[in-house]
Amino acid sequence: MSDKRSVSVLGTGIMGAAMARNLARAGHAVRVWNRSRDKAQPLAADGAYVAGDPAEAVQGTDVVVTMLYDGRAALDVMRQAAPALRPGTAWVQATTAGVEAIDELAAFAREHGLHFYDAPVLGTRQPAEAGQLTVLAAGPAEARDLVTPVFDAVGSRTVWTGEDGAAGSASGLKLVANSWVLAATAATGEVLALAKGLGVDPRSFFDLIAGGPLDMGYLRAKSELVLEGRLSPPSFAVTTAAKDARLIVEAGARHGVRLDVAAASAERLERAAAQGHADEDMVAAYFASFDEKPAG
Repeated sequence: MSDKRSVSVLGTGIMGAAMARNLARAGHAVRVWNRSRDKAQPLAADGAYVAGDPAEAVQGTDVVVTMLYDGRAALDVMRQAAPALRPGTAWVQATTAGVEAIDELAAFAREHGLHFYDAPVLGTRQPAEAGQLTVLAAGPAEARDLVTPVFDAVGSRTVWTGEDGAAGSASGLKLVANSWVLAATAATGEVLALAKGLGVDPRSFFDLIAGGPLDMGYLRAKSELVLEGRLSPPSFAVTTAAKDARLIVEAGARHGVRLDVAAASAERLERAAAQGHADEDMVAAYFASFDEKPAG
Protein backbone atom coordinates (compact mmCIF):
# COMPACT_ATOMS: atom_id res chain seq x y z
CA MET A 1 0.00 0.00 0.00
CA SER A 2 1.20 3.50 -0.80
CA ASP A 3 2.06 5.62 2.22
CA LYS A 4 0.08 8.57 0.81
CA ARG A 5 -3.44 9.14 2.08
CA SER A 6 -6.40 11.33 1.37
CA VAL A 7 -7.02 13.11 4.66
CA SER A 8 -9.78 15.39 5.90
CA VAL A 9 -8.98 17.82 8.71
CA LEU A 10 -12.07 19.16 10.45
CA GLY A 11 -11.12 22.17 12.56
CA THR A 12 -8.28 24.47 11.45
CA GLY A 13 -7.47 26.51 14.52
CA ILE A 14 -3.91 26.80 15.86
CA MET A 15 -3.32 23.05 15.93
CA GLY A 16 -5.53 21.85 13.11
CA ALA A 17 -4.12 24.31 10.59
CA ALA A 18 -0.54 23.32 11.42
CA MET A 19 -1.40 19.63 11.14
CA ALA A 20 -3.15 20.13 7.79
CA ARG A 21 -0.18 22.06 6.45
CA ASN A 22 2.26 19.34 7.46
CA LEU A 23 0.04 16.66 5.95
CA ALA A 24 -0.01 18.53 2.65
CA ARG A 25 3.77 19.02 2.76
CA ALA A 26 4.18 15.28 3.28
CA GLY A 27 2.35 14.67 0.00
CA HIS A 28 -1.04 13.63 1.32
CA ALA A 29 -4.19 14.86 -0.43
CA VAL A 30 -5.74 17.16 2.15
CA ARG A 31 -9.29 18.49 2.44
CA VAL A 32 -10.07 20.96 5.23
CA TRP A 33 -13.11 22.53 6.84
CA ASN A 34 -13.58 25.06 9.59
CA ARG A 35 -16.70 26.66 11.01
CA SER A 36 -15.15 30.04 10.20
CA ARG A 37 -14.04 29.56 6.60
CA ASP A 38 -11.51 32.41 6.80
CA LYS A 39 -9.42 30.27 9.18
CA ALA A 40 -9.28 27.46 6.62
CA GLN A 41 -8.87 29.48 3.43
CA PRO A 42 -5.10 30.20 3.82
CA LEU A 43 -4.47 26.45 3.62
CA ALA A 44 -5.42 26.54 -0.06
CA ALA A 45 -1.99 28.06 -0.69
CA ASP A 46 -0.48 24.87 0.77
CA GLY A 47 -2.45 22.68 -1.63
CA ALA A 48 -5.41 21.83 0.61
CA TYR A 49 -8.95 21.77 -0.75
CA VAL A 50 -11.16 24.05 1.36
CA ALA A 51 -14.61 22.50 1.73
CA GLY A 52 -17.82 24.35 2.37
CA ASP A 53 -19.20 21.89 4.93
CA PRO A 54 -18.07 18.79 6.85
CA ALA A 55 -19.76 16.35 4.46
CA GLU A 56 -17.94 17.84 1.49
CA ALA A 57 -14.68 17.73 3.44
CA VAL A 58 -14.84 13.99 4.14
CA GLN A 59 -15.97 12.99 0.64
CA GLY A 60 -13.90 9.98 -0.45
CA THR A 61 -11.13 10.37 2.13
CA ASP A 62 -9.19 7.57 3.82
CA VAL A 63 -8.70 9.32 7.16
CA VAL A 64 -10.73 11.97 8.96
CA VAL A 65 -8.94 14.02 11.60
CA THR A 66 -11.02 16.06 14.05
CA MET A 67 -9.20 18.86 15.89
CA LEU A 68 -12.06 20.79 17.46
CA TYR A 69 -12.81 22.53 20.77
CA ASP A 70 -14.13 19.55 22.72
CA GLY A 71 -15.87 16.19 22.43
CA ARG A 72 -19.31 17.72 21.93
CA ALA A 73 -18.04 19.82 19.02
CA ALA A 74 -16.33 16.78 17.47
CA LEU A 75 -19.51 14.73 17.63
CA ASP A 76 -21.63 17.56 16.23
CA VAL A 77 -19.31 18.04 13.25
CA MET A 78 -19.06 14.31 12.55
CA ARG A 79 -22.84 14.08 12.54
CA GLN A 80 -22.84 16.79 9.87
CA ALA A 81 -20.25 14.79 7.93
CA ALA A 82 -22.15 11.49 8.34
CA PRO A 83 -23.91 11.42 4.93
CA ALA A 84 -20.54 11.32 3.15
CA LEU A 85 -18.63 8.99 5.49
CA ARG A 86 -17.59 5.64 4.01
CA PRO A 87 -17.45 2.48 6.11
CA GLY A 88 -13.81 1.53 6.64
CA THR A 89 -12.65 5.14 6.94
CA ALA A 90 -10.31 5.81 9.85
CA TRP A 91 -11.38 8.52 12.27
CA VAL A 92 -8.52 10.12 14.19
CA GLN A 93 -10.08 11.94 17.12
CA ALA A 94 -7.30 14.41 18.03
CA THR A 95 -9.39 16.79 20.13
CA THR A 96 -8.70 16.99 23.87
CA ALA A 97 -12.15 15.63 24.59
CA GLY A 98 -11.68 14.16 28.05
CA VAL A 99 -12.30 10.55 29.00
CA GLU A 100 -16.07 10.67 29.47
CA ALA A 101 -16.78 11.89 25.92
CA ILE A 102 -14.92 9.01 24.27
CA ASP A 103 -17.72 6.46 24.74
CA GLU A 104 -20.16 8.54 22.70
CA LEU A 105 -17.60 9.28 19.98
CA ALA A 106 -16.65 5.61 19.72
CA ALA A 107 -20.33 4.65 19.53
CA PHE A 108 -20.77 7.02 16.58
CA ALA A 109 -17.76 5.38 14.89
CA ARG A 110 -19.21 1.90 15.36
CA GLU A 111 -22.59 3.01 14.03
CA HIS A 112 -20.95 4.24 10.81
CA GLY A 113 -18.40 1.45 10.39
CA LEU A 114 -15.38 3.67 11.08
CA HIS A 115 -12.04 2.61 12.53
CA PHE A 116 -11.87 4.76 15.66
CA TYR A 117 -8.57 6.14 16.94
CA ASP A 118 -8.51 8.16 20.13
CA ALA A 119 -5.40 10.21 19.36
CA PRO A 120 -4.98 13.52 21.22
CA VAL A 121 -1.67 15.26 20.67
CA LEU A 122 0.84 16.70 23.11
CA GLY A 123 2.38 20.00 22.09
CA THR A 124 1.51 23.60 21.27
CA ARG A 125 1.83 25.97 18.32
CA GLN A 126 5.57 25.70 17.66
CA PRO A 127 5.89 21.89 17.70
CA ALA A 128 2.64 21.65 15.73
CA GLU A 129 4.03 23.92 13.01
CA ALA A 130 7.29 21.95 12.96
CA GLY A 131 5.53 18.57 12.76
CA GLN A 132 7.03 17.65 16.13
CA LEU A 133 3.92 16.79 18.12
CA THR A 134 3.67 13.67 20.26
CA VAL A 135 0.64 11.62 19.27
CA LEU A 136 -1.01 9.62 22.06
CA ALA A 137 -2.96 6.92 20.26
CA ALA A 138 -5.28 4.03 20.96
CA GLY A 139 -7.08 2.09 18.25
CA PRO A 140 -7.35 -1.16 16.30
CA ALA A 141 -4.12 -2.75 15.08
CA GLU A 142 -5.71 -3.94 11.82
CA ALA A 143 -6.11 -0.42 10.42
CA ARG A 144 -2.96 1.22 11.73
CA ASP A 145 -1.44 1.24 8.26
CA LEU A 146 -4.08 3.83 7.36
CA VAL A 147 -3.22 6.23 10.17
CA THR A 148 0.52 5.72 10.71
CA PRO A 149 1.55 7.97 7.77
CA VAL A 150 -0.78 10.65 9.13
CA PHE A 151 0.76 10.45 12.59
CA ASP A 152 4.24 10.52 11.08
CA ALA A 153 3.42 13.71 9.16
CA VAL A 154 2.21 15.66 12.19
CA GLY A 155 4.40 14.25 14.94
CA SER A 156 7.89 13.12 15.82
CA ARG A 157 6.67 10.34 18.10
CA THR A 158 3.59 8.16 18.50
CA VAL A 159 2.87 6.59 21.88
CA TRP A 160 0.40 3.71 21.58
CA THR A 161 -1.66 3.20 24.73
CA GLY A 162 -3.85 0.32 23.57
CA GLU A 163 -5.89 -1.25 20.78
CA ASP A 164 -9.30 -0.07 21.98
CA GLY A 165 -9.88 3.59 21.23
CA ALA A 166 -13.17 3.47 23.12
CA ALA A 167 -11.34 2.68 26.37
CA GLY A 168 -10.09 6.27 26.59
CA SER A 169 -6.53 5.31 27.53
CA ALA A 170 -4.99 7.90 25.20
CA SER A 171 -7.31 10.69 26.35
CA GLY A 172 -6.65 9.69 29.95
CA LEU A 173 -2.90 10.01 29.46
CA LYS A 174 -3.45 13.37 27.76
CA LEU A 175 -5.38 14.68 30.78
CA VAL A 176 -2.62 13.51 33.13
CA ALA A 177 0.01 15.28 30.99
CA ASN A 178 -2.08 18.44 30.74
CA SER A 179 -2.61 18.49 34.50
CA TRP A 180 1.15 18.85 34.91
CA VAL A 181 1.40 21.53 32.21
CA LEU A 182 -1.44 23.56 33.74
CA ALA A 183 0.01 23.27 37.25
CA ALA A 184 3.42 24.44 36.04
CA THR A 185 1.83 27.32 34.12
CA ALA A 186 -0.22 28.45 37.13
CA ALA A 187 2.86 28.29 39.36
CA THR A 188 4.82 30.36 36.84
CA GLY A 189 2.17 33.08 36.84
CA GLU A 190 1.97 33.19 40.63
CA VAL A 191 5.75 33.36 41.03
CA LEU A 192 5.87 36.38 38.72
CA ALA A 193 2.87 38.01 40.41
CA LEU A 194 4.30 37.56 43.90
CA ALA A 195 7.68 38.92 42.77
CA LYS A 196 5.94 41.99 41.34
CA GLY A 197 3.89 42.49 44.50
CA LEU A 198 6.97 42.26 46.75
CA GLY A 199 9.13 44.40 44.47
CA VAL A 200 11.48 41.49 43.71
CA ASP A 201 13.21 41.32 40.33
CA PRO A 202 12.00 37.93 38.99
CA ARG A 203 15.34 37.40 37.30
CA SER A 204 16.98 37.26 40.72
CA PHE A 205 14.73 34.24 41.38
CA PHE A 206 15.86 32.66 38.11
CA ASP A 207 19.49 33.22 39.13
CA LEU A 208 18.78 31.67 42.52
CA ILE A 209 17.51 28.37 41.06
CA ALA A 210 19.78 28.28 37.99
CA GLY A 211 21.18 24.83 37.26
CA GLY A 212 19.48 23.20 40.25
CA PRO A 213 16.62 20.70 40.49
CA LEU A 214 14.04 23.51 40.72
CA ASP A 215 15.12 25.08 37.43
CA MET A 216 12.88 24.47 34.42
CA GLY A 217 13.18 25.55 30.81
CA TYR A 218 9.38 25.75 30.71
CA LEU A 219 9.34 28.20 33.65
CA ARG A 220 11.82 30.47 31.90
CA ALA A 221 10.13 30.29 28.50
CA LYS A 222 6.67 31.08 29.86
CA SER A 223 8.02 33.80 32.16
CA GLU A 224 9.61 35.59 29.22
CA LEU A 225 6.24 35.77 27.47
CA VAL A 226 4.86 37.73 30.42
CA LEU A 227 7.93 39.85 31.10
CA GLU A 228 8.31 40.81 27.43
CA GLY A 229 4.59 41.18 26.71
CA ARG A 230 4.59 38.49 24.02
CA LEU A 231 1.29 36.82 24.86
CA SER A 232 -0.10 36.90 21.32
CA PRO A 233 -0.32 34.90 19.20
CA PRO A 234 -0.79 32.19 21.82
CA SER A 235 0.88 28.81 21.81
CA PHE A 236 -2.15 27.62 23.75
CA ALA A 237 -4.96 30.05 24.54
CA VAL A 238 -6.39 30.86 27.96
CA THR A 239 -9.91 29.73 27.01
CA THR A 240 -8.75 26.36 25.70
CA ALA A 241 -6.57 25.80 28.77
CA ALA A 242 -9.56 26.61 31.01
CA LYS A 243 -11.64 24.02 29.16
CA ASP A 244 -8.93 21.40 29.62
CA ALA A 245 -8.58 22.25 33.31
CA ARG A 246 -12.31 21.67 33.80
CA LEU A 247 -12.09 18.33 31.97
CA ILE A 248 -9.28 17.30 34.30
CA VAL A 249 -11.23 18.29 37.42
CA GLU A 250 -14.36 16.49 36.20
CA ALA A 251 -12.44 13.33 35.29
CA GLY A 252 -10.82 13.28 38.71
CA ALA A 253 -14.15 13.78 40.47
CA ARG A 254 -15.77 10.90 38.57
CA HIS A 255 -13.00 8.61 39.71
CA GLY A 256 -12.89 9.74 43.33
CA VAL A 257 -9.86 12.02 43.00
CA ARG A 258 -9.97 15.59 44.31
CA LEU A 259 -7.74 17.88 42.25
CA ASP A 260 -7.42 21.16 44.12
CA VAL A 261 -4.60 22.58 42.00
CA ALA A 262 -6.41 21.86 38.73
CA ALA A 263 -9.61 23.42 40.11
CA ALA A 264 -7.73 26.54 41.17
CA SER A 265 -6.02 26.69 37.75
CA ALA A 266 -9.41 26.55 36.04
CA GLU A 267 -10.68 29.43 38.18
CA ARG A 268 -7.57 31.52 37.47
CA LEU A 269 -7.83 30.92 33.74
CA GLU A 270 -11.53 31.79 33.70
CA ARG A 271 -10.84 34.96 35.69
CA ALA A 272 -8.08 35.98 33.26
CA ALA A 273 -10.44 35.36 30.33
CA ALA A 274 -13.06 37.61 31.95
CA GLN A 275 -10.39 40.30 32.31
CA GLY A 276 -9.88 40.28 28.53
CA HIS A 277 -7.07 37.76 28.11
CA ALA A 278 -9.12 34.92 26.61
CA ASP A 279 -7.20 34.74 23.34
CA GLU A 280 -3.73 35.24 24.81
CA ASP A 281 -1.26 32.54 25.80
CA MET A 282 -2.38 30.54 28.82
CA VAL A 283 0.37 32.03 30.99
CA ALA A 284 -1.72 35.21 30.86
CA ALA A 285 -3.51 33.65 33.84
CA TYR A 286 -0.78 35.68 35.60
CA PHE A 287 -3.15 38.64 35.42
CA ALA A 288 -5.73 36.80 37.50
CA SER A 289 -3.53 37.60 40.53
CA PHE A 290 -4.51 41.25 40.22
CA ASP A 291 -7.83 43.07 40.26
CA GLU A 292 -6.72 44.95 37.15
CA LYS A 293 -3.98 44.42 34.60
CA PRO A 294 -0.80 45.73 36.24
CA ALA A 295 1.36 48.25 34.43
CA GLY A 296 4.72 47.04 33.15
